[in-house]
Amino acid sequence: MGAKTISIKNETYERLRKFKKERESFTDLINRLTGKRSLLELPELVEKGEAETLEKAIEERKEARKREIEA
Repeated sequence: MGAKTISIKNETYERLRKFKKERESFTDLINRLTGKRSLLELPELVEKGEAETLEKAIEERKEARKREIEA
């Protein structure tokens, strides 16, 4: 199997490193992050603040749709 070297900014490396599980290679991490996704994996893919923002946006949209249906 061949290998490629890629260049990424330090900031990007640190963001990736935070998602890396113990004993997981960066190749395994990239494969995991770029493979097919399930919504059940969402909490591990975003930071807590981002997850809370998404949850709030979803709830707001649900309420807006409910108001639209009732109108």
